[in-house]
This record gives sequence, structure tokens and C-alpha cells, in this order.
Amino acid sequence: MNNQLQDVSLREDLISNDDLRAQSEELVEVLVNKLNDDNLSVVDSADFDDVYEVLGGISITRARQGFSPRETGVYIFSLKDALLQILQEEFKNDPVSLYESTMKVSRLIDSFGIVTFETFIKGREEVILRQTDEISEISTPVIRVWDGILALPIIGTLDSSRTQIVMENLLQEIVASGSSIAILDISGVPAVDSLVAQHLIKTVSATRLMGAECIISGIRPEIAQTVVHLGIDLSGIVTKSTLASALKYAFSMLMLEVRKKQVSSGNNSRVVNG
Repeated sequence: MNNQLQDVSLREDLISNDDLRAQSEELVEVLVNKLNDDNLSVVDSADFDDVYEVLGGISITRARQGFSPRETGVYIFSLKDALLQILQEEFKNDPVSLYESTMKVSRLIDSFGIVTFETFIKGREEVILRQTDEISEISTPVIRVWDGILALPIIGTLDSSRTQIVMENLLQEIVASGSSIAILDISGVPAVDSLVAQHLIKTVSATRLMGAECIISGIRPEIAQTVVHLGIDLSGIVTKSTLASALKYAFSMLMLEVRKKQVSSGNNSRVVNG
């Protein structure tokens, strides 16, 4: 505990000293109960399964709480420093025993450290994958902008996995809402290459199979030049430069008209959006 509390990287904002002490006491208690002269040199002994289980739980928890690998390493190696200090006091008059014991303890704790880092990395990967899935869900919202009209603004680069999410979300909403028109807005897509174009074409095709027409909006001048330069054929797809123009086109397809309405109030008259 003293070694951990003296470290400048101690994260008191993520874990209290009481919780840190409880974790440390649990690890030391399990280790002391399992450690003996026979298994001290056998780092993969089944006797240490409970120790590895405790370390695994702590590592996963710290990965989810936002600890860094270094901060997690300090936790396990502070125990190593404490054990080596005890050995120096016990065998200060016996250098041979001190050396042998030091090497055994170092190898054992280093093995614990490796397992700790491996488990920590797995925990961090799980966090990253979960956050990636959450971001993908948030960044592909299907918006019902009008009765029968859906809009799906796409932000970021389209890849195979994300295209699948886009198609699933869009097709599910088409079925749920009974919409006949879907607008894919790519204003937030940084660049369109042949792969991105193929993903867009697949999405349009899937939408048409569901009986809905698809419009692609957000075609900026640089994107239009890239599409022409790459020889990508989008002639069979309705494309618009802005989401507003795409919505206007969708209204015309549904035989709808939005216009300003004249409203009179006494002797004064004013124009409002209707």
C-alpha cells in the first residue's frame, strides 16, 4: 500500500484508498494461502489459479474504469517491491539464499504481471468494441422527416460492416413506418471512392427491393468530380446536392406541395411559413 500511495500516477479519482486497500488485502491473502516452497518456482502451478482469478477480475475492472496499463502495472509490481524488501531483511546475512529467493519471487510476480496485462488488454478491447458499436448505432439514425419519407444522414466513412448496419436500420424502419421514400444524406462522408460508392449502390438496391425509392443527397462538387473520374455509374439513382432539395423532390414524388401561406390580421397582413 505504501508503494502504491507513493506513486505519482495514483488515480484517487478512479478508486478510493479504501477500495485499493481491499483489493490489495484480497490479493495478498490469496497469495499467502497458496504460496509454499514447492510451487514458488512453478509459475504455472494450478495452486495459483485463485491468484490469477483475483488478478483477472481486478484487471478487467480497472480497464473498464479507465486506468492506464502503467497504472495497472504499478498495482502488481508494488507487491514485488514489497516482497523483495522483506527478502533483503530476512537474508541480509545470507547472500546466496537472498539471490535464489529473489530470482524465484521475481519470476513469479513477473508471471502475475504478464497475466495482468493480458487480461487488462482484453478488458480494454471489450470496452473499445462496445463503444464502437454504440457510436455506430448513434451515427446511423433513421429519421422520419415526413409521412412516407425517411432520412438517414451518414457521418464518417462507409465500410462493409457499417453498410450492413445502415441497411438493417433503414430496412427495418421502412417496414415499421411503411415509408416509400428514403433519403441517404452523405454530406458527412469525407470522401467517396469506388468502395464507398459500391456500398451506397447496395443500400439503394436493398431499399428498392423493399418497395421504396432511394435518393442520395449531399453530393458536393468534389464528390461529383471523384465519381466521374472513377467512372462510377450512378445514373440510375436520383442524386441531389442538398438534403433540402432531396426533400423537395420527395414531396413532388408524393404529390405534395409546401408553400408560403398569406395570413391576414385586421388591416395588417403577414406571410408565414406554412
